Amino acid sequence: MARSVNFDLSHPLMEIGLESPVDEEGVHDSFNQLIAEQSQTGESEAFELQQLQRELDEEGRDNVAYLSSPGHEFRGGRQQRGVEWEDDERQIDPLIGEQWSSATLRVLSSMPSRTIGRNRGAIISQYYNRTMQLRRRRQSRPSIRHLDRSARPSIRDYAMEGDSVDAEGNKRERLVNNLQNLSVNDRIRMLRAMPLSVAEKRGLRRSALNKERRTSSGSGIPCCSQLKFYIIIAVRQSWYSWLSFLHSLQLWQVALKRVSGRFGTGVLSYFLFLKTLLFFNLFLFLVTGVFMVLPQAVHPPVPVVNRSFSGLELLTGAGYFSDTVMYYGHYSNVTLHKSCRDDDGGKDVFVSNETSLEVKASCKSKHLSYNMPLAYFFTIGSAFFITCIILVYSMSKSFGRSFRIDKSQSILALKVFCCWDYRVFKKTSVKLMSENICIQLKELLAEVSHKQDKVTMCQKLWRLTVHGLAWAICIGSITACVSGIYFFSEHMHKNLQQRTRNNSKDPLLKEASLLALPVVVSLINLLLPGLFNLAAWMEEYESPSVRTYVAISRNLLLKVSVLAVLCYHWLGRVAAEPESIGLTCWESFVGQELYRFLLMDLIFTLLDTLFGEFLWRLFSERVLKRRRKPVFDIPRNVLELIYGQTLAWVGVLFTPPLPAVQLLKLLLLFYVKKSSVMMNCQAPRKPYRVSQMTTIFITLLCFPSFLGASVSVTYTMWSITPSKTCGPFRELKTMFQAGKRWVEQLEKDNPNLSMLAKAHSYLVENPFFLFVGAGIFLIVIYFHSQVVDGQRKIINLLQEQIENEGEDKKFVITRLQSIHEQKRTPNRLTSQDSGC
Repeated sequence: MARSVNFDLSHPLMEIGLESPVDEEGVHDSFNQLIAEQSQTGESEAFELQQLQRELDEEGRDNVAYLSSPGHEFRGGRQQRGVEWEDDERQIDPLIGEQWSSATLRVLSSMPSRTIGRNRGAIISQYYNRTMQLRRRRQSRPSIRHLDRSARPSIRDYAMEGDSVDAEGNKRERLVNNLQNLSVNDRIRMLRAMPLSVAEKRGLRRSALNKERRTSSGSGIPCCSQLKFYIIIAVRQSWYSWLSFLHSLQLWQVALKRVSGRFGTGVLSYFLFLKTLLFFNLFLFLVTGVFMVLPQAVHPPVPVVNRSFSGLELLTGAGYFSDTVMYYGHYSNVTLHKSCRDDDGGKDVFVSNETSLEVKASCKSKHLSYNMPLAYFFTIGSAFFITCIILVYSMSKSFGRSFRIDKSQSILALKVFCCWDYRVFKKTSVKLMSENICIQLKELLAEVSHKQDKVTMCQKLWRLTVHGLAWAICIGSITACVSGIYFFSEHMHKNLQQRTRNNSKDPLLKEASLLALPVVVSLINLLLPGLFNLAAWMEEYESPSVRTYVAISRNLLLKVSVLAVLCYHWLGRVAAEPESIGLTCWESFVGQELYRFLLMDLIFTLLDTLFGEFLWRLFSERVLKRRRKPVFDIPRNVLELIYGQTLAWVGVLFTPPLPAVQLLKLLLLFYVKKSSVMMNCQAPRKPYRVSQMTTIFITLLCFPSFLGASVSVTYTMWSITPSKTCGPFRELKTMFQAGKRWVEQLEKDNPNLSMLAKAHSYLVENPFFLFVGAGIFLIVIYFHSQVVDGQRKIINLLQEQIENEGEDKKFVITRLQSIHEQKRTPNRLTSQDSGC
């Protein structure tokens, strides 16, 4: 059987094969080694090759196209080719159509690519020698002169028959014996490396296992060893079953597969990001619930005013909820001592800082004390610090995954040949996997076939003009809307001051008026992205991914501007003059505002899903008689998630249970959005792969969102004076002084802890170290991104070097043949002259 060798390295499959520099290095080493060994084999092989060349010349098979045509075989005689086919092959590869000398044939027979055409007996013989080497713990490659003739990568295999059936059977038996004596890992590694079919590999593996079982059954195994063997197998199977069970418990696994199979990786990235935010809020809810909400709920303070529930509190968050653990003002500034016992009744007595000295002295034990102000301060600080570490780690890991080197051709080959999971047997699972692979292949093919059209100078100027006009419209609209929010919030603040002076006695009207600002902001966030989409339609971006990134940047600019104005309104107006609007606890008011904004954002998102997707689909199908459905707007929906998460992070200081509200909101959004996407939306008309989309989402969540929320919370705790009549930090100049007082009390009770007080003053009180820590995190992220970028450049250079070395091989072979022709031409002329 003969196989062809194609030297065309510009072929796409060759580009896929050049993806691993490590494997290519091994090929170069074997190539050089084979040339060196073949140069030392003596005149016998050269004579054999020359004899083979004479036979080929006599039979009229001088053209090497018979040996180089891909996908064609000859068996026992000459095959006919058309003249047109030969011309095409000569145009494709300049190495085809030459009469090779014996030296050139010797080099060609040593090339690794020529070993592809060996018969099965030669392969078995070669791997028999390798298994013998592995058993002898010698990993060096044997010299080619010591191998069997059939195991040599020679061009004689193209014209000669292989080993006989008996010899092949004997070699197969010896190979099975050697595989039996290998370890399991070495056996699997050796079988994977064999260039045989899967059925033949399976047969070799089955033969080795059967022989091993017969050998083990024949030899008597002690009972203790058998028991140990069965215990190990049972433990391993239990562990694998447990891992499979944990994998099946992954949240929304089947739903995410369905979304990915129908809409691709772009829409899938939105739901994966929503799942990430869900876990962040779950962590924050558990931390604040265990260390802040639960202790205060178990030991509630005496209520000042009894309020009735009217139902409007579910929208405003005020009224009945004002004196609950939902807001900052309900938390007390007491220290509870749970281990104090009353001598008479044997009941627990909870001692606070305001308790008399006699009651304190009567306590037998005060070891289990709980300082609520300190717990409030350190819980918020620790939660933000841990969240920062998780975000930085996630972003760094995402950078490494998304910016790695992956050519679309190589990923396409992996998807075609290696992506199917043969353990899947259910109809629904098979259908989901097929749809998922189909969408991924469409995205990869779209990326591979994408070509940039040549643009003239006039077209470039026109596009720049259109882009500039679109950005001017977007920035102008953002500026106008943000200015409107600023002046409207100022108007609402003055209106609240006026109602406070007039002593308005209608609390329901006052609470309902508080919904005006959240409604206006949510309405702007809903309508303005439509203008951005109109501007993007005017720009006519060729690449859908570029259009997505531009839309993300515009929506991000809108959300950041709105949040900046709102933070100034809460921390610059409300917190600066709380008495002017009749507030005794401005922190609770800010918490109510954040609750209203979060709730209005959810309501308007649901309305947009209903009217923007569901009703538009019905209108398009029944009125317009079209089958087109709206496309899922990834940038707007993702930025809405980031906007809501920023509100939750800012509001956790004023409303500790706010992460629970955000958690419920995300759960509801997932099921509503998933149902809407499956029913009302269609896949993008131009499929595109968004390999870096998740990294961009995590980056936006870290820097504009979390960094802004951290700055707002830090500024509130370090610079703004808390309320004097409510909250755990009452009668303190800043919230930060709670930690300072605790350290001073520790130093007073135990002078040996003076170093702790100094460390607190230098590390915690000084904001310089906070900025140093933030700078270290940024430096780590920067260096990690630079390392990844450097690796990408190095791998690109290595790939170029591999391609250049392939060209060098072609050049060397061609040059070798030309030198041989130059030497042979004078000899022919001399023989002709002598004949004359």
